[in-house]
Amino acid sequence: MEKIVATNKKAYHDYFVEDTYEAGIVLVGCEVKSIRLGAVNLRDSFVMIKNGEAFMVGAHISPYKMGSYYNVDPRRTRKLLLNRSEINRLRGRVEQKGYTLVPLKIYFKGALVKVEVGLCKGKELHDKRDAIREKENARNLQRVMKEFNTR
Repeated sequence: MEKIVATNKKAYHDYFVEDTYEAGIVLVGCEVKSIRLGAVNLRDSFVMIKNGEAFMVGAHISPYKMGSYYNVDPRRTRKLLLNRSEINRLRGRVEQKGYTLVPLKIYFKGALVKVEVGLCKGKELHDKRDAIREKENARNLQRVMKEFNTR
């Protein structure tokens, strides 16, 4: 049973997601409580591989209001828990031109906090325009179908 807490909608707009990986995340207790309240922002965050370990950089987890001095920096770098083979595969792909690792969503899997990491390739401006045009066309088609079905 998964409960999605936050999604990175900007990532789906700016990148083509080619592959996804599930990773655990190393957190402090107050951060988990804050995530349960939904106080997470993944915008402008990315995943960096350094010294054979994966780190999530730039994600904002708001401080827990009842946390007192146990609260940590909201934008601190957090370690991700991936298998060695996954990290090596991702490192090889990221070294190719145009690929990056982006956290797509944070969710609870049982009592554990998980991050879905996407291997992404950047979209160009014309690709973004095409995606917006397709969404508008689908929305208009739904509107017409709804109108047609109510008659």
